[in-house]
Amino acid sequence: MARPRKFDEERVMLAVRDTFWDKGYAATSLDDLLQASGLGKGSLYGAFGDKHTLFLRALREYDNTNLLALRESLESAARGIDMVRDFVLGPAADPTGTAARRGCLLANSNAELAASTPEVAAEARRSYDAITVILTEALERARREGDLAPDADPADTARAVLVAQLGLVALGRTGEAPDTLAAAARSVLTRLLPAAAR
Repeated sequence: MARPRKFDEERVMLAVRDTFWDKGYAATSLDDLLQASGLGKGSLYGAFGDKHTLFLRALREYDNTNLLALRESLESAARGIDMVRDFVLGPAADPTGTAARRGCLLANSNAELAASTPEVAAEARRSYDAITVILTEALERARREGDLAPDADPADTARAVLVAQLGLVALGRTGEAPDTLAAAARSVLTRLLPAAAR
């Protein structure tokens, strides 16, 4: 009979995720993962597989958590347009700029690995498609609520919003000042979300 695991799997995965997020995939060594998880090599790989498998699981769990948060944000938003604005302004939300410099694990990983690792490219497409669906729903709601021009196409606008937000994430990674990021985000919102005539 196999011995029960004597560690908190969720805690280990969060520690592993943060290590990949801070260092990137290539720069994360086995020693980094062992130190972060507090496990020995046999326990870590026995429970989670090799570095590649562990990374893909961490990325998938990160994406699923973000998608759930985005869905909850839409459901709790007073108006659909509020959720879209919050999404675009997100990269500039931390006034210290620390979060912007860290970036998004998915965007960082996609930039580093998509060309060489088909599983990462596929995960990015899956996640970005799901984000686009949620943004489309938010924009359809915004149009019904009179906050978006009736001739604006919610699906096309959602894709443009996602592209703009990813651009802000990339700019934030360079250390751009939060005020500059916020100003760019507001400019994007003005251009991408034409208001309904009052």
